[in-house]
Amino acid sequence: MNRRQLLHAGFAALGALAAGPLPAVPARAASRAQPRLNVRTIGTGPDLILIPGLTSGPAVWAGLVRALPGHRIHLVHVAGFAGLPAGGNARGPVLDGLVAELAGHARAARLRAPAVIGHSMGGLLALMLAARHPALVGRVMAVDIVPAPARALGIDPGLGPVARGLVQLMQASPDGRQALAGLVTDLGGGRAGLNGSDPDVVARATGELAALDLTPLLPRITAPLTIVHAVPADAAAAASVRTAYRTAYRAAPGARIIPVGPSGHMVMLDQPARFAAEVRAFLAR
Repeated sequence: MNRRQLLHAGFAALGALAAGPLPAVPARAASRAQPRLNVRTIGTGPDLILIPGLTSGPAVWAGLVRALPGHRIHLVHVAGFAGLPAGGNARGPVLDGLVAELAGHARAARLRAPAVIGHSMGGLLALMLAARHPALVGRVMAVDIVPAPARALGIDPGLGPVARGLVQLMQASPDGRQALAGLVTDLGGGRAGLNGSDPDVVARATGELAALDLTPLLPRITAPLTIVHAVPADAAAAASVRTAYRTAYRAAPGARIIPVGPSGHMVMLDQPARFAAEVRAFLAR
């Protein structure tokens, strides 16, 4: 059974158990005062917020940062990902709290119409921020993510509530952990799977991503919107991906949709020069 088949089988099995209790999760205290994310600010100039994806940290933006002198860059590190302790993400929902803290950072730092770029899960956070807090965002770029990531994999978003149980079951065996690393990658994680991330935070975030569909929010985004997505080397496959992205973002007719390839999911690492050029064009518009 390949990875995709294993993921679908797991979701289907858990869907049948949805009415029953999910596996127990050890309780962990999380003070409301603990942050859900850390922001490191470097440089001077126009403000740019960079949000990495599931299990990734700010290091994924290192090449882009070097390519963008003359900007004040706000590097976001989500608590529980890439070696940062879980902090305020140690229990409960993850995504909504992250959006609220991103908005809080923009207000506290008195940012004026910052540009916001997010990769994968970070792109979804950027879209949510722009839709919910339009006055806080000057322009937004989402990198290699569609508004309903699970649907793009052929998974019913209605199974999202049981995804956390699937992730916990996966953690119990070597084959399951390998499949989990694949699911993390498919739903927006980096090349290194869990990458030193807190597995419970990843489980809850993955469950939320599996249930998420931001399509209804797209018309509420008033900031200029750019979507950069990877395409493979194969021409037919690349055409299929381009069509899928145009379809996924049809509720945002003003969005600029830019394919970059040949590339895998980590566009900023696979095509750093082209990606940096697209970001510079995005910032100059």
